[in-house]
Amino acid sequence: MTSLYEFSAQDIEGKDVPLDRYRGKVLLIVNTASKCGFTPQYDGLEKLHEELSDRGLAVLGFPCNQFGAQEPGDAAEIASFCRLTYDVKFPMFGKIEVNGPGTHPLFAWLKRQAKGVLGTEKIKWNFTKFLVDRSGKVLKRYAPTTKPEAIREDVVRLL
Repeated sequence: MTSLYEFSAQDIEGKDVPLDRYRGKVLLIVNTASKCGFTPQYDGLEKLHEELSDRGLAVLGFPCNQFGAQEPGDAAEIASFCRLTYDVKFPMFGKIEVNGPGTHPLFAWLKRQAKGVLGTEKIKWNFTKFLVDRSGKVLKRYAPTTKPEAIREDVVRLL
């Protein structure tokens, strides 16, 4: 696949979502986990969503259990945790893999478009973030340690 808009993913309720739905929006795509030291970033991600979604930002959360088994729950548990603990309203998707032979095709593509440190493709941990412009071009990969507030200026520039 050569375009973000050719992919689809199951949402947290198991419904297939074509990513073409987000054409024309700035996207912040994040692999998430509920029991990680970076989990409080949900708060910052939700704030970005609340402040900037009406200007064209879409934050997309993709739970992943590949790092320290920090996302052990099923879809219902993940959705409940996100809603009750962080009042997450941005779209959450079903649990996926971001590394290895079971890597979701979207994340395989994202990793090729924006490589990590020293040109590596492998995602190092939960809360790795990819910033995508309105045309579907991946502009930047952010480390798990980069807080959503630190990305805000980059997002606003694209809006």
